[in-house]
Amino acid sequence: MREVRTANRGLRIIASWIAMTVFAAAQELPTPTSSAIPEESPSLSSLPEKSVTPSPASEQPPSASPTRNARINFVPPPLEGTISLGIYDGNGKLVRVLHQEAELNEFTIGADALLTQWDGKNDGGEDVSAGKYHARGYLVGHLRVEDLGQSAAPPPENNATVSVKVKLLPNPLASDKQSIIDLGVGFDRDGSYLKTIDNLPLLTVSETPNLVRVLIAKKSGKSIDVWLDDGTALHQFRISGVDKMMAFDCGDFDLK
Repeated sequence: MREVRTANRGLRIIASWIAMTVFAAAQELPTPTSSAIPEESPSLSSLPEKSVTPSPASEQPPSASPTRNARINFVPPPLEGTISLGIYDGNGKLVRVLHQEAELNEFTIGADALLTQWDGKNDGGEDVSAGKYHARGYLVGHLRVEDLGQSAAPPPENNATVSVKVKLLPNPLASDKQSIIDLGVGFDRDGSYLKTIDNLPLLTVSETPNLVRVLIAKKSGKSIDVWLDDGTALHQFRISGVDKMMAFDCGDFDLK
């Protein structure tokens, strides 16, 4: 009964937040202005009527195939922060990073949930096969990223690894109480980012380009250290408050 009351209270909090957000968005909407309808060109209206037999080239092309959109809705956990949301296939492999560090107002606000859509494509822009898929993600609170400068020497290899285990805040709206995840560091041409072990980006660490190696180590239960190597120097960052994250699940759905 206590869990039911907690879930109901969480839902009321989210519903109130959504209602307030909708009201605020409505207050900020600018007053629409009427646009003038352009008049018909006199030169065209004065042309004599003429019957023309359409040529094959002037025929309308066949209609394009319908877009494969999958609608996804979820109730965000009661925590301020950004949202990262991924699409996973039946084997649990991440096929699309649908949202990365997104603000709440980047989603469509429904009656009692946030809404988004997936076009059925992977991160490479290719159509994925029809079948069952799963959507899940994390709401990341206000974590602190601190630049500690250049590191004199690489971290001890027995302490710095590719991932660390972090205990997250339990989501009061979810029945699953599992809140321990593996975190790692990824990098691309735009910089480095904190990610889940299955490659869902959660938080930008640095915009340092041309990285060749990244390492991560646990500093405490609430902070981790990250080392970024660009081939010439080793740079150290500390991320505090990593426990201020909540997982959420959008469930399974079928893509036609």
